[in-house]
Amino acid sequence: MSLPIDTQAPEFTLPDQTGTNHTLSQYKGQWVVLYFYPKDDTPVCTIEACSFRDMADEYKKHDVVILGMSKDSVKSHTKFAVKHQLSFPLLSDESAETIKAYDVWGMKKFMGREFEGIHRVTYLIDPRGMIRKVYDKIKATEQPEEILKDIQSFTA
Repeated sequence: MSLPIDTQAPEFTLPDQTGTNHTLSQYKGQWVVLYFYPKDDTPVCTIEACSFRDMADEYKKHDVVILGMSKDSVKSHTKFAVKHQLSFPLLSDESAETIKAYDVWGMKKFMGREFEGIHRVTYLIDPRGMIRKVYDKIKATEQPEEILKDIQSFTA
């Protein structure tokens, strides 16, 4: 479940935790880490967000934009971002239109129960808007460092 590498990343316009709209095209010329996560303020989602937060300065040095996305509301994102001092946009896609465009919506299993939801997938998008790498086997604490190393290898 994910889009293939070397394809154009789907465009979107979505609000962040402050209500400010973001589009993918506004970040042309920069690397973008677009990570999809199931739910604000749940254990693994919090670890993942805080891991990106802790490396945000390093990402800025390399002109890399971090964007998180889930179906949670702007209000939920606001609480989550304030509580954990997140310094990057958390995009709200309540309709799941963009989530589906990135092929990260589907059947999941949790505690023996099946349901539809967001798969934890991260896309690395290059300055031209092309998908360069897809991370779908994620270790929340290690992911930000792995992605930064990949960006450095792509730009070396």
